Amino acid sequence: MANAASGMAINDDCKLKFLELKAKRTYRFIVFKIDEKLKQVIVEKVGEPTLGYDDFAASLPTNECRYAIYDFDFVTEENCQKSKIFFIAWSPDTSRVRSKMLYASSKDRFKRELDGIHVELQATDPTEMGLDVIRGRAN
Repeated sequence: MANAASGMAINDDCKLKFLELKAKRTYRFIVFKIDEKLKQVIVEKVGEPTLGYDDFAASLPTNECRYAIYDFDFVTEENCQKSKIFFIAWSPDTSRVRSKMLYASSKDRFKRELDGIHVELQATDPTEMGLDVIRGRAN
């Protein structure tokens, strides 16, 4: 179960919550963190469907790495209601180097476990994952 490169396992709850977001739209976003003691990726926080982008952005720590899933709703030019699931690798410049390396080495395997991601973003500061960036990548 653990990844040989990073030694990080993925808690079953991560996949479960992602499936609930994808299939049932139970959540607007999910924030995941690596628990270094448990050596696994765990769910840190889920956001209710009524919450918006600002709530999501506020749930990411300013100086620690995280993985996040954000379910973005938008209307196309043809006036169709659509949704895209974003995977965001949050790695702020102010986070510890060891933490950045751990998240970077575990990212691909973790992402593979979450089937149904439409867009991936790598962000080191809030401007790299702003609502305008998300809106631009959704189309």
